[in-house]
Amino acid sequence: MVSVVAPKKQASKASRRFWRNPASIIGVVLLSILILVAVLAGVISPNPIAQDLGQRLLPPSSQHFLGTDQLGRSVWGRVAHGAALSLQVGFLVTLISVSLGVLVGLLAGTFGGIWDNVLMRLTDIFFAFPSLILAMAIAAALGPSLTNTIIAVAMVSWPSYARLVRAQALALREREFVEAARALGTSPVQIALRHVLPNTLTPVLIQASFDIGQAILTAAGLSFIGFGAQPPTPEWGAMVSETRNFISEAPWASSAPAIAILLAVLAFNLLGDGLRDALDPRNTK
Repeated sequence: MVSVVAPKKQASKASRRFWRNPASIIGVVLLSILILVAVLAGVISPNPIAQDLGQRLLPPSSQHFLGTDQLGRSVWGRVAHGAALSLQVGFLVTLISVSLGVLVGLLAGTFGGIWDNVLMRLTDIFFAFPSLILAMAIAAALGPSLTNTIIAVAMVSWPSYARLVRAQALALREREFVEAARALGTSPVQIALRHVLPNTLTPVLIQASFDIGQAILTAAGLSFIGFGAQPPTPEWGAMVSETRNFISEAPWASSAPAIAILLAVLAFNLLGDGLRDALDPRNTK
């Protein structure tokens, strides 16, 4: 009975700590707004690629909520539709990098020996290069597109999860419950999946909540320099790049997507802070 009640009690305390944290609430509110805008973009905003040169570079007004860009396109329409793209990029990049990193970390930490040496040396190769430079090189080699941007950012993000899970696995494989499972003849694969993996999910979840925002920022940076989404795709980084030459006469065209990037990254960072504080076993409040 204790083994069932204790986890529920811990989860209840973590939930209370999360919702008592102002940063958590702000992060959830910002993220909820972004998701709502992304889901309803087709209803609450105009066509993001429809051009009207007679309406170019108009300031914000009742007709155009955030003004228009150099081609007469609605900035609000492009920002709203860009929310869906940016969130998809963030979640897909994190899903791929978490899946690959957890697999590598589990193999290295649970099996050890040659598996550990080979996989960790491979991880070290990725850590040897600045992540943004490596992402640029991968994106350039694959060709400019949003799909290739997702692949490029994921390829430079997984090593941190591999290191994190490996460290957890090395600590867990010497614990009594793992040794008992090993003594009972449980295979290494079963030990990794049943005993090691569930106990690594908390730090992985916290790290992933931070990395979604970082993935959005990195993808926007690649699009800004031409390695990511291509015009007329309403991606936030590409929007800033397209309108940067008009910043003096139409600052709203580039500042709106830039602010959207800021809010998205802030939302995930605040959410990550809240999860870290709520799930910290040393936090007894």
